[in-house]
Amino acid sequence: MAGPPQGRHQFVIKLMWIGIWLAFMSAPVRDLLDGDHTGWARALGTLGLVVFVGVYLVLVFRQTSKAMGRQRVLSTIAFLGALAVLLALTFGAPWLVLFVYVCVSAGATLPIRYSRLLIPLVCAVMVGTGLTLHDARETVTALVFPALLGGFAMTGVRQLIRTTIQLREARATVAQLAANEERLRLARDLHDLLGHSLSLITLKSELAGRLLPGHPDRAAEQVADIERVSRQALVDVRSAVTGYRRPTLPGELAGARTALAAAGITADIRADAPEGVPEEPEEVLAWGMREAVTNVVRHSGARRCTITLTRRQTLQGPLLELVVADDGRGAPGPKAGNGLTGIAERLAAVEGTLVTGPADGGPAAGKGFALTLRVPVGSGLGSTE
Repeated sequence: MAGPPQGRHQFVIKLMWIGIWLAFMSAPVRDLLDGDHTGWARALGTLGLVVFVGVYLVLVFRQTSKAMGRQRVLSTIAFLGALAVLLALTFGAPWLVLFVYVCVSAGATLPIRYSRLLIPLVCAVMVGTGLTLHDARETVTALVFPALLGGFAMTGVRQLIRTTIQLREARATVAQLAANEERLRLARDLHDLLGHSLSLITLKSELAGRLLPGHPDRAAEQVADIERVSRQALVDVRSAVTGYRRPTLPGELAGARTALAAAGITADIRADAPEGVPEEPEEVLAWGMREAVTNVVRHSGARRCTITLTRRQTLQGPLLELVVADDGRGAPGPKAGNGLTGIAERLAAVEGTLVTGPADGGPAAGKGFALTLRVPVGSGLGSTE
């Protein structure tokens, strides 16, 4: 609504939204068909109505003064207002409804500082025009509120859509800044990790080159040091990259929301990732959540998915329990796939457990499929329930 439609889908949505207001056109159309008018008057009235509707649709479809130019928008609204006055004075009270469209056009296309003055002005012109007509007082009274409501409602809708667009742009900017910051952090870490090691390797290589002709044994010692330093640098880089690639519960929860929404699956996420979870159990749960959500999106045919992450106290100590349940077609089959096998192997490495079965108590009791992962977390969570 905040500008010209982009693509067929947006065109259809905007056309349906504008079509709601066209219901008010029944009064002048009925007057043309049933009113006591001559043939010429009916033809001119039809032409005037077609021109009014055409200009109104073009104006509202183009929308916003930025798309058309503020002076053009104001001139077009003035033309609609003048045509509404002319048609109402010529054909009578049923045509006063055209002023509702003038108010809607003002609310949909002008900034609020203009529309809040222009909408009452258009209503005042409608009242003044109606007072000059015979038996139009009841029609004027009935149209004042719809005209004001329609105009200011479109102003509110336009402002809401603009705010939504700005919010999306702000989110995209924040995501871009976060990605840039992550790249900078990775660059700093790699520099810190490799800068000293590479400098040391360079110096020792130069020293070994100078020692090689006269002192091969000392040169061999320098080469051995170079090998040791390079191996340690390789270990450090691998550790850093592994840390960056390590999945986390907050990241996977956000990814699950996005993936389920993109697949048209309603997500019911009852999980707040607790603080203080050791890295290894958190990584196992994060990998398990990613695999479970992927299976829901690709294979389940579900309409709803519930993700629950809770902390429990057992006789063996505190644990985290992750449940991913859907209302889809049920268990994948008698043989576990590679994904479930991989989850089970990861859980076994941290003494966790995996339970699969129908989603009893989930989104649809007795239907679907549920994956339950339990991982002991020792005392990393602090106090327990």
